[in-house]
Amino acid sequence: MQPETLSFFEKVYEVARLIPYGRVTSYGALAKYLGAGKSARIVGYAMNNSHNKDVPAHRVVNRKGLLTGKHHFEGTNLMQQLLESEGIEVVENQIQNLEALFWDPAKEL
Repeated sequence: MQPETLSFFEKVYEVARLIPYGRVTSYGALAKYLGAGKSARIVGYAMNNSHNKDVPAHRVVNRKGLLTGKHHFEGTNLMQQLLESEGIEVVENQIQNLEALFWDPAKEL
């Protein structure tokens, strides 16, 4: 990977580590906060690459609250189990009450 890609990943991880327990954000919200509004997919790649980096990747979902990254977690439902352990309700791979749980770094930081 290019050094600039790796440094962008590190910026993504820094912000993702700030997502509060029991809250979620989207790939796009992280990208927009980092000044790369059209880079939601790159944020997704960063999340896929975040294992063993102490990043709460389970708190990052798509803009509709879907657990689109769940197949990158070990086990069948690990992402959902991690979210539910924080009190977040997930039905059919979608976060319920997304508006109330959504953490927007552009507004919160």
